Amino acid sequence: MQINWSTEANEDLNEITDFIADDSPVAAVNLSEHLFETAEKIGQMPYMGRKGRVAGTREFVAHPNYILVYQVKLDEIRILRVLHGSRKYP
Repeated sequence: MQINWSTEANEDLNEITDFIADDSPVAAVNLSEHLFETAEKIGQMPYMGRKGRVAGTREFVAHPNYILVYQVKLDEIRILRVLHGSRKYP
């Protein structure tokens, strides 16, 4: 399935990687690559994530600290947010 990232998810990812890059640019790149790879895996197995806290969404713990919030649509996976696990959501 095709993976599409929402504007909010892209902004989340940019904020996260910018913050991490201040201390370790390599770690920021590694995390970004890991999150993109995880999104691709979700595209292959869309229901591997748990039911989301918001109706119509699913959540996958992509990294011990980060959760991908997404929607499964007929022809795409839409990544809605990239959230730190400690963040209050929704």
